[in-house]
Amino acid sequence: MVRVLIVDDVLILRIGLASLLSLEPDLEICGSAGSGEQGIEVARETCPDVVLMDIRMPGMDGVEATRQIRHDLPATQVVVLTGEPSLQGRQAALEAGAAAYVVKDAAPATVLEAVRSAWSARPPGYAV
Repeated sequence: MVRVLIVDDVLILRIGLASLLSLEPDLEICGSAGSGEQGIEVARETCPDVVLMDIRMPGMDGVEATRQIRHDLPATQVVVLTGEPSLQGRQAALEAGAAAYVVKDAAPATVLEAVRSAWSARPPGYAV
């Protein structure tokens, strides 16, 4: 079972992503957060396998939150979601340690594939 944390400042997107993921037998929602700061706190509490992280949020953005989560929880993978794709945003997210960068208007199957691919890319020796 892959434990997923959803971090997005838009409530309806958190609800929609949770609904999508909950339909999958191998995925489990372990929490959600509405800001980068809150995402870090919930990640520390729940130790998710994968974080779905919005890149643009008020306060701490997804890039900095990704950097902090990857530092604190190196086995946790991050898939960055964005509504405004840019080469700079993608580069910043990947440099911060994101395993993938997905646009929010991607097909649901693409988001699911990104989560599963990030999980399969976890560090060697990671205990399941």
